[in-house]
Amino acid sequence: MNLFLFEDTAVDRLSPITLTRPAWTISCGSYRLIDLMMERSFSAIGSQVRPHLQALQTGDWPNLKRPEEICESSESVLLLNARIVPSIANVEEISKLATAAESSNEVRLYLAGDVVAAAVGPSALVSDGNVTAENLQAIAAQQGISVSSHATTLKLFEYPHDVIGQHMAECGNSIKHRISTGDYQQLADGVFVANASPQTTLPDSCHFDTREGPVVFESNIRVGPFCFFRGPVHVAANCKISEHSSIKDSVAISHTCKMGGEIEGVQTEAWSNKQHFGFLGHSWIGSWINLGAGTCNSDLKNTYGTVNMTYDKEKVSTGMQFVGCVIGDYSRSAINTSIYTGKTIGVGSTLYGITTRNVPSFVNWAQVLDQYGEVPPEVIATIQKRMFARRDVEQRPCDIRLISDVFSMTSGERDPNWSSDPVPQ
Repeated sequence: MNLFLFEDTAVDRLSPITLTRPAWTISCGSYRLIDLMMERSFSAIGSQVRPHLQALQTGDWPNLKRPEEICESSESVLLLNARIVPSIANVEEISKLATAAESSNEVRLYLAGDVVAAAVGPSALVSDGNVTAENLQAIAAQQGISVSSHATTLKLFEYPHDVIGQHMAECGNSIKHRISTGDYQQLADGVFVANASPQTTLPDSCHFDTREGPVVFESNIRVGPFCFFRGPVHVAANCKISEHSSIKDSVAISHTCKMGGEIEGVQTEAWSNKQHFGFLGHSWIGSWINLGAGTCNSDLKNTYGTVNMTYDKEKVSTGMQFVGCVIGDYSRSAINTSIYTGKTIGVGSTLYGITTRNVPSFVNWAQVLDQYGEVPPEVIATIQKRMFARRDVEQRPCDIRLISDVFSMTSGERDPNWSSDPVPQ
Protein backbone atom coordinates (compact mmCIF):
# COMPACT_ATOMS: atom_id res chain seq x y z
CA MET A 1 0.00 0.00 0.00
CA ASN A 2 1.10 3.56 -0.77
CA LEU A 3 0.61 6.57 1.46
CA PHE A 4 -0.38 10.05 0.32
CA LEU A 5 -0.61 13.05 2.64
CA PHE A 6 -2.82 15.94 1.56
CA GLU A 7 -3.70 19.35 2.96
CA ASP A 8 -7.29 20.56 2.93
CA THR A 9 -8.64 24.10 2.90
CA ALA A 10 -8.99 24.19 6.70
CA VAL A 11 -5.20 24.08 7.06
CA ASP A 12 -5.16 27.88 6.78
CA ARG A 13 -7.05 28.05 10.06
CA LEU A 14 -3.90 26.74 11.79
CA SER A 15 -1.97 29.92 10.98
CA PRO A 16 0.68 30.96 12.00
CA ILE A 17 1.79 27.37 12.60
CA THR A 18 1.15 26.25 9.03
CA LEU A 19 2.31 29.40 7.26
CA THR A 20 5.83 28.00 6.98
CA ARG A 21 5.40 24.22 7.16
CA PRO A 22 3.19 21.42 5.83
CA ALA A 23 0.58 20.43 8.40
CA TRP A 24 2.00 16.91 8.55
CA THR A 25 5.21 18.34 10.07
CA ILE A 26 3.51 19.97 13.08
CA SER A 27 5.22 18.69 16.24
CA CYS A 28 2.85 17.61 18.99
CA GLY A 29 3.69 15.38 21.94
CA SER A 30 7.24 14.99 20.50
CA TYR A 31 6.05 13.52 17.17
CA ARG A 32 5.07 14.75 13.72
CA LEU A 33 2.55 12.83 11.65
CA ILE A 34 5.21 12.09 9.04
CA ASP A 35 7.47 10.58 11.74
CA LEU A 36 4.83 8.10 12.87
CA MET A 37 3.86 7.18 9.31
CA MET A 38 7.47 6.46 8.40
CA GLU A 39 7.52 3.80 11.12
CA ARG A 40 5.09 1.79 8.96
CA SER A 41 6.04 -0.16 5.84
CA PHE A 42 4.54 1.67 2.88
CA SER A 43 5.64 0.94 -0.67
CA ALA A 44 5.92 4.67 -1.33
CA ILE A 45 5.01 7.90 0.46
CA GLY A 46 3.87 10.99 -1.38
CA SER A 47 2.51 14.37 -0.45
CA GLN A 48 0.70 17.39 -1.80
CA VAL A 49 1.23 20.79 -0.15
CA ARG A 50 0.18 24.36 -0.83
CA PRO A 51 2.03 26.04 -3.74
CA HIS A 52 4.26 28.25 -1.60
CA LEU A 53 5.61 25.15 0.24
CA GLN A 54 6.37 22.98 -2.77
CA ALA A 55 10.01 24.06 -3.18
CA LEU A 56 10.57 23.67 0.56
CA GLN A 57 9.11 20.16 0.50
CA THR A 58 11.37 19.20 -2.39
CA GLY A 59 14.41 20.47 -0.52
CA ASP A 60 13.57 19.06 2.91
CA TRP A 61 11.84 15.83 1.86
CA PRO A 62 13.46 14.72 -1.41
CA ASN A 63 12.33 11.10 -0.99
CA LEU A 64 8.62 11.93 -1.00
CA LYS A 65 6.97 10.95 -4.25
CA ARG A 66 5.07 13.31 -6.53
CA PRO A 67 1.37 12.58 -7.18
CA GLU A 68 2.09 11.30 -10.70
CA GLU A 69 4.59 8.82 -9.27
CA ILE A 70 2.09 7.48 -6.75
CA CYS A 71 -0.70 7.08 -9.32
CA GLU A 72 1.54 4.90 -11.53
CA SER A 73 1.38 2.17 -8.90
CA SER A 74 -1.07 -0.71 -9.14
CA GLU A 75 -1.32 -0.82 -5.36
CA SER A 76 -4.01 0.90 -3.34
CA VAL A 77 -3.30 4.20 -1.62
CA LEU A 78 -4.04 5.39 1.90
CA LEU A 79 -4.79 9.11 1.86
CA LEU A 80 -4.41 10.99 5.13
CA ASN A 81 -5.52 14.50 5.96
CA ALA A 82 -2.38 16.38 7.05
CA ARG A 83 -4.28 17.84 10.02
CA ILE A 84 -4.50 14.44 11.74
CA VAL A 85 -3.07 14.65 15.26
CA PRO A 86 0.20 12.67 15.50
CA SER A 87 -0.96 10.52 18.41
CA ILE A 88 -0.41 6.84 19.09
CA ALA A 89 -4.19 6.31 19.28
CA ASN A 90 -4.61 7.84 15.82
CA VAL A 91 -1.85 5.67 14.39
CA GLU A 92 -3.54 2.56 15.74
CA GLU A 93 -6.84 3.66 14.20
CA ILE A 94 -5.13 4.36 10.86
CA SER A 95 -3.63 0.86 10.87
CA LYS A 96 -7.06 -0.70 11.47
CA LEU A 97 -8.86 1.18 8.72
CA ALA A 98 -6.05 0.60 6.22
CA THR A 99 -6.04 -3.13 6.89
CA ALA A 100 -9.82 -3.37 6.60
CA ALA A 101 -9.82 -1.58 3.24
CA GLU A 102 -6.81 -3.20 1.54
CA SER A 103 -8.89 -5.65 -0.49
CA SER A 104 -11.69 -3.22 -1.34
CA ASN A 105 -12.37 -2.15 -4.93
CA GLU A 106 -14.19 1.00 -3.87
CA VAL A 107 -13.11 4.31 -2.40
CA ARG A 108 -13.71 4.28 1.34
CA LEU A 109 -13.97 7.71 2.95
CA TYR A 110 -13.38 7.94 6.69
CA LEU A 111 -15.15 10.92 8.20
CA ALA A 112 -14.36 12.76 11.44
CA GLY A 113 -17.70 14.52 11.75
CA ASP A 114 -18.24 15.88 8.24
CA VAL A 115 -14.52 16.15 7.40
CA VAL A 116 -12.62 13.55 5.37
CA ALA A 117 -9.84 12.46 7.70
CA ALA A 118 -8.66 9.53 5.58
CA ALA A 119 -9.51 7.51 2.51
CA VAL A 120 -8.46 4.29 0.85
CA GLY A 121 -8.76 3.50 -2.85
CA PRO A 122 -6.81 2.97 -6.07
CA SER A 123 -3.68 5.07 -6.49
CA ALA A 124 -5.26 6.76 -9.51
CA LEU A 125 -7.12 8.97 -7.03
CA VAL A 126 -4.07 11.24 -6.77
CA SER A 127 -3.46 11.49 -10.51
CA ASP A 128 -4.27 15.18 -10.93
CA GLY A 129 -2.27 16.30 -7.90
CA ASN A 130 -5.20 18.31 -6.56
CA VAL A 131 -6.53 16.13 -3.77
CA THR A 132 -8.45 17.83 -0.98
CA ALA A 133 -10.91 16.61 1.61
CA GLU A 134 -13.58 18.48 -0.32
CA ASN A 135 -13.05 16.93 -3.76
CA LEU A 136 -12.18 13.28 -3.11
CA GLN A 137 -15.70 12.10 -3.77
CA ALA A 138 -15.85 14.07 -7.03
CA ILE A 139 -12.51 12.60 -8.17
CA ALA A 140 -13.78 9.08 -7.52
CA ALA A 141 -16.98 9.81 -9.45
CA GLN A 142 -15.01 11.11 -12.42
CA GLN A 143 -13.06 7.85 -12.48
CA GLY A 144 -16.20 5.73 -12.18
CA ILE A 145 -15.29 4.30 -8.77
CA SER A 146 -17.98 3.67 -6.18
CA VAL A 147 -17.68 5.49 -2.86
CA SER A 148 -18.72 4.55 0.66
CA SER A 149 -18.48 6.66 3.81
CA HIS A 150 -17.56 5.46 7.27
CA ALA A 151 -17.25 7.18 10.64
CA THR A 152 -13.82 7.31 12.28
CA THR A 153 -12.48 8.31 15.67
CA LEU A 154 -9.46 10.05 14.14
CA LYS A 155 -8.79 13.45 15.72
CA LEU A 156 -7.71 16.48 13.66
CA PHE A 157 -6.29 19.87 14.54
CA GLU A 158 -8.93 22.57 14.02
CA TYR A 159 -7.26 25.64 15.56
CA PRO A 160 -3.74 26.46 16.80
CA HIS A 161 -4.74 25.94 20.44
CA ASP A 162 -5.65 22.34 19.56
CA VAL A 163 -1.96 21.65 19.05
CA ILE A 164 -1.33 22.70 22.66
CA GLY A 165 -4.31 20.75 23.99
CA GLN A 166 -3.44 17.60 22.06
CA HIS A 167 0.19 17.93 23.09
CA MET A 168 -0.85 17.92 26.75
CA ALA A 169 -3.15 14.94 26.20
CA GLU A 170 -0.74 12.81 24.15
CA CYS A 171 2.76 13.67 25.36
CA GLY A 172 2.99 10.88 27.92
CA ASN A 173 1.77 8.15 25.56
CA SER A 174 4.03 9.37 22.77
CA ILE A 175 7.13 9.30 24.96
CA LYS A 176 6.27 5.80 26.21
CA HIS A 177 5.98 4.74 22.56
CA ARG A 178 9.46 6.12 21.92
CA ILE A 179 10.86 4.07 24.76
CA SER A 180 9.15 0.87 23.60
CA THR A 181 10.34 1.21 20.00
CA GLY A 182 13.75 2.86 20.52
CA ASP A 183 17.19 1.97 21.85
CA TYR A 184 17.66 3.50 25.30
CA GLN A 185 19.36 2.73 28.57
CA GLN A 186 17.62 3.49 31.83
CA LEU A 187 19.84 5.53 34.11
CA ALA A 188 17.31 5.72 36.94
CA ASP A 189 13.66 4.94 37.49
CA GLY A 190 11.90 6.49 34.48
CA VAL A 191 15.00 8.31 33.17
CA PHE A 192 16.23 7.17 29.76
CA VAL A 193 19.16 8.14 27.52
CA ALA A 194 19.53 7.05 23.89
CA ASN A 195 22.24 4.54 23.05
CA ALA A 196 23.59 6.75 20.29
CA SER A 197 26.80 8.66 19.71
CA PRO A 198 27.75 11.06 21.09
CA GLN A 199 25.95 9.88 24.18
CA THR A 200 24.28 12.28 26.58
CA THR A 201 25.64 12.48 30.12
CA LEU A 202 23.71 14.02 32.99
CA PRO A 203 25.17 15.93 35.97
CA ASP A 204 24.77 14.26 39.37
CA SER A 205 23.10 17.44 40.61
CA CYS A 206 20.03 16.97 38.38
CA HIS A 207 16.80 15.89 40.03
CA PHE A 208 14.05 13.85 38.37
CA ASP A 209 10.39 13.27 39.19
CA THR A 210 8.99 10.52 36.97
CA ARG A 211 5.81 9.68 38.89
CA GLU A 212 3.62 11.15 36.12
CA GLY A 213 5.75 10.10 33.17
CA PRO A 214 9.26 9.30 31.94
CA VAL A 215 12.07 11.69 31.06
CA VAL A 216 13.85 10.80 27.81
CA PHE A 217 17.05 12.29 26.38
CA GLU A 218 18.29 11.64 22.87
CA SER A 219 21.96 11.90 21.83
CA ASN A 220 24.45 14.75 22.26
CA ILE A 221 22.50 16.79 24.79
CA ARG A 222 24.29 19.15 27.18
CA VAL A 223 22.55 19.55 30.52
CA GLY A 224 23.78 22.13 33.00
CA PRO A 225 24.01 21.46 36.75
CA PHE A 226 21.13 21.73 39.20
CA CYS A 227 18.31 21.13 36.72
CA PHE A 228 14.90 19.71 37.61
CA PHE A 229 12.89 17.48 35.25
CA ARG A 230 9.34 16.28 35.93
CA GLY A 231 7.97 13.93 33.31
CA PRO A 232 6.69 13.36 30.82
CA VAL A 233 9.60 15.13 29.10
CA HIS A 234 11.37 14.46 25.80
CA VAL A 235 14.54 16.29 24.76
CA ALA A 236 15.64 15.64 21.17
CA ALA A 237 19.21 15.40 19.91
CA ASN A 238 21.77 18.22 20.01
CA CYS A 239 19.93 20.33 22.57
CA LYS A 240 21.33 22.38 25.42
CA ILE A 241 19.56 22.77 28.77
CA SER A 242 20.87 25.69 30.84
CA GLU A 243 21.84 25.33 34.47
CA HIS A 244 19.14 25.70 37.15
CA SER A 245 16.35 24.99 34.66
CA SER A 246 12.95 23.53 35.53
CA ILE A 247 11.50 21.42 32.68
CA LYS A 248 8.23 19.79 33.64
CA ASP A 249 4.75 18.42 32.99
CA SER A 250 4.59 17.48 29.30
CA VAL A 251 7.48 19.21 27.58
CA ALA A 252 8.81 18.11 24.19
CA ILE A 253 11.85 19.95 22.86
CA SER A 254 12.74 19.33 19.22
CA HIS A 255 16.31 18.94 18.03
CA THR A 256 19.02 21.60 18.24
CA CYS A 257 17.31 23.90 20.72
CA LYS A 258 18.69 25.82 23.69
CA MET A 259 16.28 25.91 26.61
CA GLY A 260 16.39 27.28 30.13
CA GLY A 261 14.36 28.84 32.91
CA GLU A 262 10.96 27.39 33.82
CA ILE A 263 9.21 25.51 31.01
CA GLU A 264 5.90 23.70 31.50
CA GLY A 265 3.58 22.01 29.02
CA VAL A 266 5.44 23.23 25.92
CA GLN A 267 6.12 21.82 22.46
CA THR A 268 8.94 23.46 20.53
CA GLU A 269 9.98 23.02 16.93
CA ALA A 270 13.65 22.67 16.01
CA TRP A 271 16.36 25.35 16.09
CA SER A 272 14.76 27.60 18.71
CA ASN A 273 16.28 29.30 21.78
CA LYS A 274 14.90 30.15 25.20
CA GLN A 275 18.00 29.62 27.24
CA HIS A 276 17.65 32.34 29.89
CA PHE A 277 15.45 32.79 32.97
CA GLY A 278 11.73 33.37 32.56
CA PHE A 279 8.54 31.28 32.44
CA LEU A 280 7.13 29.64 29.31
CA GLY A 281 3.97 27.60 29.76
CA HIS A 282 1.37 25.66 27.76
CA SER A 283 2.59 26.98 24.44
CA TRP A 284 3.69 25.96 20.97
CA ILE A 285 6.95 27.54 19.79
CA GLY A 286 7.98 27.49 16.13
CA SER A 287 11.43 27.14 14.56
CA TRP A 288 14.22 29.70 14.67
CA ILE A 289 12.64 31.51 17.63
CA ASN A 290 14.76 33.50 20.08
CA LEU A 291 13.19 34.56 23.39
CA GLY A 292 15.24 37.15 25.24
CA ALA A 293 16.21 36.91 28.91
CA GLY A 294 13.29 37.46 31.24
CA THR A 295 10.64 36.77 28.60
CA CYS A 296 7.54 35.32 30.29
CA ASN A 297 4.09 34.35 29.16
CA SER A 298 0.85 33.91 31.07
CA ASP A 299 -1.04 30.64 30.64
CA LEU A 300 -3.86 31.22 33.15
CA LYS A 301 -6.54 33.92 33.38
CA ASN A 302 -6.91 35.83 36.64
CA THR A 303 -10.50 34.53 36.78
CA TYR A 304 -9.28 30.91 36.47
CA GLY A 305 -11.83 30.52 33.67
CA THR A 306 -11.67 28.92 30.25
CA VAL A 307 -9.31 30.67 27.85
CA ASN A 308 -10.77 32.17 24.68
CA MET A 309 -8.63 32.91 21.65
CA THR A 310 -9.24 35.21 18.70
CA TYR A 311 -8.47 34.09 15.15
CA ASP A 312 -9.08 36.63 12.39
CA LYS A 313 -11.77 38.36 14.48
CA GLU A 314 -13.39 35.01 15.37
CA LYS A 315 -13.56 34.40 19.11
CA VAL A 316 -13.10 30.71 19.92
CA SER A 317 -13.34 28.97 23.28
CA THR A 318 -10.43 26.60 23.82
CA GLY A 319 -12.25 24.62 26.48
CA MET A 320 -9.00 24.72 28.46
CA GLN A 321 -7.98 26.54 31.61
CA PHE A 322 -4.28 26.65 30.72
CA VAL A 323 -3.31 28.11 27.33
CA GLY A 324 -0.19 30.17 26.77
CA CYS A 325 0.91 31.42 23.36
CA VAL A 326 1.54 30.26 19.80
CA ILE A 327 4.64 31.79 18.21
CA GLY A 328 5.34 31.54 14.47
CA ASP A 329 8.75 30.86 12.95
CA TYR A 330 11.52 33.49 12.95
CA SER A 331 9.95 35.62 15.68
CA ARG A 332 11.88 37.06 18.60
CA SER A 333 11.36 38.83 21.90
CA ALA A 334 13.45 41.49 23.61
CA ILE A 335 14.50 41.14 27.24
CA ASN A 336 11.75 41.19 29.86
CA THR A 337 8.95 40.77 27.33
CA SER A 338 5.57 39.74 28.76
CA ILE A 339 2.96 37.90 26.68
CA TYR A 340 -0.64 37.74 27.91
CA THR A 341 -2.73 34.57 28.03
CA GLY A 342 -3.88 32.96 24.79
CA LYS A 343 -2.04 35.12 22.26
CA THR A 344 -0.73 34.27 18.80
CA ILE A 345 2.46 35.78 17.41
CA GLY A 346 2.93 35.72 13.65
CA VAL A 347 5.99 34.87 11.54
CA GLY A 348 9.07 37.10 11.57
CA SER A 349 7.96 39.55 14.26
CA THR A 350 9.83 41.07 17.19
CA LEU A 351 8.17 41.80 20.54
CA TYR A 352 9.14 44.55 22.98
CA GLY A 353 7.64 45.07 26.43
CA ILE A 354 4.07 43.94 27.10
CA THR A 355 2.00 42.06 24.51
CA THR A 356 -1.70 42.11 25.36
CA ARG A 357 -3.11 41.20 21.92
CA ASN A 358 -2.36 39.03 18.92
CA VAL A 359 0.66 40.15 16.90
CA PRO A 360 0.66 40.05 13.07
CA SER A 361 3.48 38.62 10.99
CA PHE A 362 6.46 40.77 9.96
CA VAL A 363 6.18 43.60 12.47
CA ASN A 364 8.22 45.21 15.20
CA TRP A 365 5.71 45.36 18.05
CA ALA A 366 6.23 47.78 20.95
CA GLN A 367 2.70 48.08 22.25
CA VAL A 368 3.63 49.87 25.48
CA LEU A 369 5.21 52.67 23.42
CA ASP A 370 2.37 52.65 20.87
CA GLN A 371 4.98 52.00 18.21
CA TYR A 372 4.61 49.51 15.39
CA GLY A 373 6.48 49.01 12.18
CA GLU A 374 6.35 46.63 9.25
CA VAL A 375 9.50 44.55 8.71
CA PRO A 376 10.35 43.93 5.03
CA PRO A 377 10.99 40.32 4.00
CA GLU A 378 14.55 41.24 3.00
CA VAL A 379 15.29 42.08 6.63
CA ILE A 380 13.95 38.75 7.87
CA ALA A 381 15.89 36.94 5.13
CA THR A 382 19.07 38.64 6.34
CA ILE A 383 18.33 37.63 9.93
CA GLN A 384 17.58 34.13 8.67
CA LYS A 385 20.97 33.94 6.97
CA ARG A 386 22.76 35.01 10.14
CA MET A 387 20.82 32.56 12.30
CA PHE A 388 21.47 29.71 9.87
CA ALA A 389 25.20 30.50 9.80
CA ARG A 390 25.39 30.25 13.61
CA ARG A 391 24.14 26.67 13.34
CA ASP A 392 26.10 25.75 10.18
CA VAL A 393 22.89 25.56 8.15
CA GLU A 394 22.95 26.63 4.50
CA GLN A 395 20.42 29.24 3.45
CA ARG A 396 18.79 28.07 0.23
CA PRO A 397 16.81 30.00 -2.38
CA CYS A 398 13.65 28.17 -1.24
CA ASP A 399 14.17 29.47 2.33
CA ILE A 400 14.41 33.06 1.10
CA ARG A 401 11.45 32.62 -1.23
CA LEU A 402 9.32 31.23 1.60
CA ILE A 403 9.90 34.40 3.64
CA SER A 404 8.85 36.55 0.69
CA ASP A 405 5.77 34.45 -0.06
CA VAL A 406 4.57 34.44 3.55
CA PHE A 407 5.10 38.20 3.77
CA SER A 408 2.75 38.65 0.81
CA MET A 409 0.24 36.14 2.15
CA THR A 410 0.00 37.95 5.50
CA SER A 411 -0.20 41.51 4.17
CA GLY A 412 -3.84 41.79 5.26
CA GLU A 413 -2.85 41.27 8.91
CA ARG A 414 -0.87 44.51 9.06
CA ASP A 415 -2.53 47.90 9.53
CA PRO A 416 -1.29 50.37 6.86
CA ASN A 417 -2.03 53.27 9.24
CA TRP A 418 0.43 52.19 11.91
CA SER A 419 2.97 54.73 13.05
CA SER A 420 6.16 54.82 11.02
CA ASP A 421 8.15 55.97 14.06
CA PRO A 422 11.24 53.87 14.65
CA VAL A 423 10.90 50.94 17.00
CA PRO A 424 13.76 50.25 19.44
CA GLN A 425 16.26 47.76 18.12
